[in-house]
Amino acid sequence: MAGTPGEAEEQVLSPSLSTNSENLPLEPSLGWPSMEAVTAPEVASGPTLKVKEASPADAEEPQTSPRRGASSPIPQLLAPLEEQPKIWLPRALRQTYIRKVGDTVNLRIPFQGKPKPRATWTHNSCALDASRVSVRNGEQDSILFIREAQRADSGRYQLSVQLGGLEATATIDLLVIERPGPPQSIKLVDVWDSNATLEWTPPQDTGNAALLGYTVQKADTKSGLWFTVLERYHRTSFTVSNLIIGNSYAFRVFAENQCGLSETAPITADLAHIQKAVTVYKTKGFAQRDFSEAPKFTQPLVNCTTVTGYDTQLFCCVRASPKPKIVWLKNNMDIQGNPKYRALTHLGICSLEIRKPGPFDGGIYTCKAVNPLGEASVDCRVDVTSKGRTHAFGCSHFLSPQVKKLGQRHKPRWKRA
Repeated sequence: MAGTPGEAEEQVLSPSLSTNSENLPLEPSLGWPSMEAVTAPEVASGPTLKVKEASPADAEEPQTSPRRGASSPIPQLLAPLEEQPKIWLPRALRQTYIRKVGDTVNLRIPFQGKPKPRATWTHNSCALDASRVSVRNGEQDSILFIREAQRADSGRYQLSVQLGGLEATATIDLLVIERPGPPQSIKLVDVWDSNATLEWTPPQDTGNAALLGYTVQKADTKSGLWFTVLERYHRTSFTVSNLIIGNSYAFRVFAENQCGLSETAPITADLAHIQKAVTVYKTKGFAQRDFSEAPKFTQPLVNCTTVTGYDTQLFCCVRASPKPKIVWLKNNMDIQGNPKYRALTHLGICSLEIRKPGPFDGGIYTCKAVNPLGEASVDCRVDVTSKGRTHAFGCSHFLSPQVKKLGQRHKPRWKRA
């Protein structure tokens, strides 16, 4: 159909081509809107579609040209856009997505757009490796699947959704990590008292992740058991304290990242021997106290009167060092060995027992204490009466309870002949 000058040139398209109200052309391969020009020859009568001559400046709103000539632009067929392309990136993928080596990576990214947009993936701005990565594009989402992730799969993945001349992109950072390697070496620097200083070097392989620190362990040669001394320590030197004196210790260090500790750890070649320090004690000189003392009576003998036939005891107390020799005298006559008398000495208490005294047993009794430093003596008068009741002063009847008790303890048990 020929056009006339000043009027919009119209062409009739075949019913096999889709038409829309926005006059956008269709892409022959996908049936999607495209900005590429499509030539439409004259056809017989049928559904009609107005096609306006498009120019580069009229890409958004095509207009008709008044005349079609040899140098006029090619007519463009515009398709309708019901929804613009847009990607709904999950919140968990907006930051670095971390997986371990051997894990499955299954990323499902929803998007929108009508007609169905075209979705493509790239890895570090390059095409995907089809032998390792699988992609499935649906009507409203795109799935990227890796069966067993490797460290080489780490990088930046970009999803591009195109619809006509519009495009939406989303970027996903994938990080595949594994356990770090062990520290390269460890050595025992110094040992003193109950402390040991260690040094080591960082591992060559960090497992494609930042190190969280080092774990230091110790083991004594007696038990051979490993105990953790320190966890997530960031420096490469450490001093282990509070080691048991007399034991020998070995040490090892693990590196740690998000996957855990390294599989192996270097062990110190030398053992740390914790030896007991030799301590020399110097005593200060001091003058030893001299307890030597000449005899001295602290409790003298007391005069007493006794009754004939009743046993009588005499008591006195003496203090001396060294222990003195006690001698009993009667009227200045030694009575040692006389069976009528019994002399006892215990803890400085001297006692003399007169068995059944008679009228001739009265007199002056003397107790003498002798040691290398000197001698001392005390005496008393003993009267023997035949009256029924007498006032005995100083005898055992009027002695203190302590002295009487001590005398009772050493009182002999005489038997009648």
